[in-house]
Amino acid sequence: MSTSQQTDPLIGRLVDGRYRVRARIARGGMATVYVATDLRLERRVALKVMHGHLSDDTVFQSRFIQEARAAARLADPHVVNVFDQGQDGDMAYLVMEYLPGITLRELLREQKRLTVPQTVTIMDAILSGLSAAHRAGIVHRDVKPENVLLAEDGRIKIGDFGLARATTANTASGAQLLGTIAYLAPELVTRGTADARSDIYSLGIMLYEMLVGEQPYKGEQPMQIAFQHATDSVPRPSVKNPGVPEPLDELVLWSTERSPDDRPADAREMLERLRAIEHDLGITPVVTRTGPIGVVADDRLTSDELTAVLPVTAPTATVDDVDNAARLRRATKRRSATGGWLVALVLLLSAAAAGVGWWFGSGPGSMVAVPQVASLPFADAQDLLVSTGLEATEQGEYSLDVEAGLAIGTDPEVGTRVEKNSVVTVLISLGPQQHEVQSLIGMSTDEARGILTGYGIEIAEPDQLFFTDAAADTVINLSIAPRGGGDAVGCRDGCTAFAGDTATLSVSVGPVPGVRGMSVGDATSTLNDVDLQVSGDRIEDWSSEIAEGAVLGIADRSDGGTWRPGETVTLIVSKGPQPVAVPDVIGMSIRDAVDAINGAGLSAYTDVPDTLALWDVYKVREIAPEVGTLQRPGTQITITGIGL
Repeated sequence: MSTSQQTDPLIGRLVDGRYRVRARIARGGMATVYVATDLRLERRVALKVMHGHLSDDTVFQSRFIQEARAAARLADPHVVNVFDQGQDGDMAYLVMEYLPGITLRELLREQKRLTVPQTVTIMDAILSGLSAAHRAGIVHRDVKPENVLLAEDGRIKIGDFGLARATTANTASGAQLLGTIAYLAPELVTRGTADARSDIYSLGIMLYEMLVGEQPYKGEQPMQIAFQHATDSVPRPSVKNPGVPEPLDELVLWSTERSPDDRPADAREMLERLRAIEHDLGITPVVTRTGPIGVVADDRLTSDELTAVLPVTAPTATVDDVDNAARLRRATKRRSATGGWLVALVLLLSAAAAGVGWWFGSGPGSMVAVPQVASLPFADAQDLLVSTGLEATEQGEYSLDVEAGLAIGTDPEVGTRVEKNSVVTVLISLGPQQHEVQSLIGMSTDEARGILTGYGIEIAEPDQLFFTDAAADTVINLSIAPRGGGDAVGCRDGCTAFAGDTATLSVSVGPVPGVRGMSVGDATSTLNDVDLQVSGDRIEDWSSEIAEGAVLGIADRSDGGTWRPGETVTLIVSKGPQPVAVPDVIGMSIRDAVDAINGAGLSAYTDVPDTLALWDVYKVREIAPEVGTLQRPGTQITITGIGL
């Protein structure tokens, strides 16, 4: 026996003159569960003793009484029997059936996802037990895997009716919303009311979890999960587990409808539908009661091969033999005020019991929920976990949202119920991750985006587009703005950036199309095709190469820099060759005048032959067109008068 067992003051104590406490098997937030010997009936029982500090709390006392009364009204092989309830001094207790085995929660933790035959077998038993409760007008109000017991001999029972109420007393508020938030029906969240259909919703969530291996809704805060129950629809299990048959998909969706009116009216109606599904799938729920308990590992097992679900993992307490005569003598000393009805109750319920005790300690009482530590420094988070009965270890993790040095969350997640003294990993923010960004110039935009998103860097939309000589769809520049605000910095040649920063890509769309020599109409159409608008204004210029009226090009951007798609350009249109002034050649020799006229881009003409040195002797006296007039290049200038 462990030190903790030895130091427990109840070990060896005789409770209420009848129940000899032998060993502690579980401890929870409200009560501790022991294995004890009922000296009157000579059998093992589970003794659930309310913690002393709660003994003066009428709310918790009423829960104990509710649990006993609710279970006492039920006589079903799939409901844990409660034999007795009483008070020994300041100690309130329940006496229950002792079932060595495990809970469905432990099976899910061990096996993650259950097979279809396992799921159907367990759900059939739970619905059978809950049907008895609903027939008796009792709403369980806390249906969850922790309250489903899987006995060593294959029996499956639902227990812990501590929150149960009559269907006519269906209002819940405050502390009465003690059912695990992951299985809470929407009407309990929004209106605080519950009836048999609220249990059906919880069963649907539990059915989803058995088929998928996880709950449909997750969140760091309980209210996040509650909000999802109230606003979202549970998805089909086959989305996460394609092996789930469609009839079970539909059963999950039916039982988890947000409106109670759209669900099965009670467990009996849901059980009838499940039995029809069992027939369609060829599954007959069967549990074995002999031999070792094994794990079902194949959905294709026949119903005859279906066995119980997991070997027992919890040790059973050793109970010393006690002299039977002495037990009976001591039992007769019980208080007469309660003896009669308690004996009758024990005899009545023991007749329906399976003959073995109930192991309650593996349920939620021996487990604790991981507390919320988000935004705390590790030291504070560690103190909180230790005060809850857990150990803490630190693990760094980059985060965009949580300041460096503060907790992001935990692994397991907040709200997860784990064994006491379990190690919980506290995820401490390292802040955004730092990266050395290489130069992305010349890369395709897809390649550059892949690198940036791989670093967790946001990319501003849309890209900044420019007409350049670089190939289309290649990066020509990059700037990065800090996530916390501030001016963007250039990253053309590479830079240091952090996850969560925002990058702006400048991308080439190729060069502006050449329009030289085109007509104005053709040039306008060509530029419009690349998202450049053409102004109605025109710039005209002389050109000896481009014909008059044809396009010479586009004007420079008024602000300088590079053109961008969507901007408006102005066309430069040719006026043809620029006119030339007729040079003043009056008084020159014919030869010099001809040279001067031709040199000006005009064409000199004279009918005086270039013989006998006449061009060197005679002087020009008159020309046409006249000196100083503007003429198109190549215009003929005729020497009309000469003299000595």
